[in-house]
Amino acid sequence: MQFTWDTLTFVNLVLCIVILVFGIISYQRMKSRVTLYVGTAFGLFGLTHLAKLLSLDTALNIELIIIRTLAYLLVTYAMYLAAYGKK
Repeated sequence: MQFTWDTLTFVNLVLCIVILVFGIISYQRMKSRVTLYVGTAFGLFGLTHLAKLLSLDTALNIELIIIRTLAYLLVTYAMYLAAYGKK
């Protein structure tokens, strides 16, 4: 495992962490599952950015595809809840 510096990937990782933290805080304050799901999805995206920075993206290619797919599905579900869920 070797650290590979990539500015764009690092910025994406930091922003994913920020969104995750705000999603958790928002859930604690408002009990909004939507913000929790979106924050969790961005946490998953952050894991894939971290894997790239640690040069694990080639070895974990299939796993990272699964993680990203789950994250996109989680955001899709959160948007569905926001659009059609109980008010």
